[in-house]
Amino acid sequence: MNIEDFYRMEGSRLSFTRQQGSDFAKRVAGDFNPIHHPDSKRFCVPGDLLFSVIVHHYGLRQNMAFQFSGMVDDSVQLLLPECEEEHTEIAGDNGKTYLSIDCSGEVSHNPKLIESFSRRYVEFSGKTFPDILIPLVKEHGVMVNPDRPLVIYDRMSFQLDRVDIAQLDLRLVDAQLEHSGKRGEVTLEYDLLDQRERVGHGCKHMALGGLRPYDQSDVDRLVASYEEDKRKYST
Repeated sequence: MNIEDFYRMEGSRLSFTRQQGSDFAKRVAGDFNPIHHPDSKRFCVPGDLLFSVIVHHYGLRQNMAFQFSGMVDDSVQLLLPECEEEHTEIAGDNGKTYLSIDCSGEVSHNPKLIESFSRRYVEFSGKTFPDILIPLVKEHGVMVNPDRPLVIYDRMSFQLDRVDIAQLDLRLVDAQLEHSGKRGEVTLEYDLLDQRERVGHGCKHMALGGLRPYDQSDVDRLVASYEEDKRKYST
C-alpha cells in the first residue's frame, strides 16, 4: 500500500479527492459503503484512510485513541500541527475539528511496522460488513435502512505492550451491539499479534443510524447490492 497515492499534502494542509477516498476504500479496505462512492451526495473520506495517513505522518505510538467528530469530504483541507502532542486536534481550514488524537508511550517510525499495522487494520475493518455486522444485527433483531444505510466510524483505540516489533496482525475477539430506538453502536474488540504472540489490544466503535426491525428480505437486498458493487469494481 503506497499511502501517498490516496491524499494530497501541500505544506501542512492535508486534503483528499473523492476518487482518492473511494479508491482507498475499495482497493485497500475492500469497503463498499455507499458513502465512499465518489458520486455520493453524502460522500466522506474513509476514517481508515485518515487513521493511516496520521500514523504514517506522525509515527505509531504505544497507546493511541482516535475520536472522529466530523465527516471529511473533498472540500475540506485539514491543518496538521508540526508535531504531535499527547492530545492533538486536527481541524479543517473552516475552523471545525474533525479528529482528536490522544497518545502516550514509546513511538516507532519503522516503516515496515507502520505499513503492516495500517494495512492489516484497514483490511480487518473492511470485513465489518457484511461478515461481522449482519450476524450481529440479526441477533438483535434490528437493521439499518437498506435504501440509505448509515454506518459511521466513530472512534478507535489500541494499546501495545511494546513497539520493537517487525509487523503486526489482528484477530477479532468480540463484537457487541447496543441500540436504543433508531440509533446503535457496534464495538469490535481485537488482539494485536506479533507472530501469533499477543502484544496488544484494541477497540473500534461504529455508530448506526436509522435502525428498524430486522427483515431478512431487506437484508438480502442490501447484501446483494453491496456484493454487486464489489463485483463491478473487480471487473
